[in-house]
Amino acid sequence: MEIRTVFHKKLREIQDDVRVMGSMVEQATSRSIEALRERDLKRAGEIIADDLKINRKRFEIEEKCVQLIATQQPMASDLRAIIGVLNIITDIERIGDHAEGIAKIVVMIGDEPPLKPLVDIPRMAEKANDMLHRSLDALINHDATSARQIAAEDDEVDNLYNQVFRELLTFMLDDPKTITRATRLIWVAHNLERSADRVTNICERVVYMVTGKMEEIGVSKY
Repeated sequence: MEIRTVFHKKLREIQDDVRVMGSMVEQATSRSIEALRERDLKRAGEIIADDLKINRKRFEIEEKCVQLIATQQPMASDLRAIIGVLNIITDIERIGDHAEGIAKIVVMIGDEPPLKPLVDIPRMAEKANDMLHRSLDALINHDATSARQIAAEDDEVDNLYNQVFRELLTFMLDDPKTITRATRLIWVAHNLERSADRVTNICERVVYMVTGKMEEIGVSKY
């Protein structure tokens, strides 16, 4: 088998691993919100423990990238693809950390009664997960156009965060006894807002891999 054919086969395998890692993180985010909604401390503990699996997956992919560089003598465009993957898995791992952070907040909340029905926070999680999933589609498909479009959607998550923040601030002003519970929900929303920012970073790397140009296509407001 020719060197280039071997390289692209192994790179595709690495990208498939990235997709698996992304799926692990999507599930962690969804489960953390379910744990929050249901006050499920057992599930929250499982999410915290499972973060080690996400970390191990990142290290596994890193090792495969190093081996690919060492054995296949990648050209400039090939090297861009590998470096892009290394950066992307760092951001995916950080999104996993944000899901773990939400699970830790669930543990802090314990069996406290809900401050309010959860509406916008689950919407933030769903949107952040959708953006992550599609950003990895863009990676696999070498689709810079989609990557730019996905990054632009970060504004939707930012707007939801602002809405959550304003609503919870109103609760705190009306009744100081709600400050602790409201603050913890703000922390949850902030984790989700940061997750979407990480997806923007992934999209920037996809654009770089495809075009060879590093573009700042999304700037966080926070």
